[in-house]
Amino acid sequence: MANAQASLQPFLAEEAEAHGLAARMPALLIEAQRVAHTVTHGTHGRRRSGPGETFWQFRHFDTNDSVAAIDWRRSGSSDHLFVREREWEAAHTVWLWVDLSPSMRFRSSLSKTSKESRAVVLSLALTELLARAGERVGLLGGPPFTGRNTGRKVAEVLLNETAETSLPPPARLSRFSECLLFSDFLEPVDETIARFQEIASQGVRGHLIQILDPAEETLPYAGRTEFAASEGGDRLIAGRAENLRDSYQERMQRHRIDLQEAARRLGWSFVVHHTDRPAEEVVLAVHSHLAGQDSDYRYRASRPTPSTPAGAA
Repeated sequence: MANAQASLQPFLAEEAEAHGLAARMPALLIEAQRVAHTVTHGTHGRRRSGPGETFWQFRHFDTNDSVAAIDWRRSGSSDHLFVREREWEAAHTVWLWVDLSPSMRFRSSLSKTSKESRAVVLSLALTELLARAGERVGLLGGPPFTGRNTGRKVAEVLLNETAETSLPPPARLSRFSECLLFSDFLEPVDETIARFQEIASQGVRGHLIQILDPAEETLPYAGRTEFAASEGGDRLIAGRAENLRDSYQERMQRHRIDLQEAARRLGWSFVVHHTDRPAEEVVLAVHSHLAGQDSDYRYRASRPTPSTPAGAA
């Protein structure tokens, strides 16, 4: 009986975590909707001429244009005929992946929310914004959704997601779509970048949102400290944790630089977000990237430290 109970223990723990996420999901969905309401949004066009409602530009009348396309008011002030073009606003597909692995459940005393909860809020807030703009949104490996209830449908799928890996799952994605990846990205860099390349090879543009607890950035511990891995059960006891700080921060910085360089080579965007910061900041930054507008959002530490990456975005 004891052996049977021991073998069931991991499954009981997973079931408890699943119930915990399910219990929090309504509140997270409401929080995501609140964040979406505070972010400037609207239909973001494709930055070129095409079917849509938003004015793009005037151009000279061409023999292939119909007479009905002429803008007579603009043409009346010139010796030439002009056609009024609109910006292309065709529906687009955006794929999401939210890391729900055990490492994302970490929360230190420096933050009021876990990385997992923040990742869910960010993904649902962006889903709300994209759905309002008429885009199709889906989770990797599943069908895309569209319409007013897209956020709720994505939340329902997230409840059934398993957390067996900290890397995006293999998935066949449509060319010219976009992919939002929410994770702490603390897995080995080579494995992580290989998965990014698999996605990019399908003609997909990616956006990386690295979510970290502030304690993971600074290692603010001192004295005898026991560190326990969220995955794998490894433990480390440090006699003086402060002696590890410099080497730890240097390694974290090197890890991030490698991720940034990989994103740059692929033409992807990369944003760092800490859970003690408002969710609206990173939602606005990512939404601006999706709309084709660069954002000046940067994480700025309260005071310079060796771990602060130059140009983290």
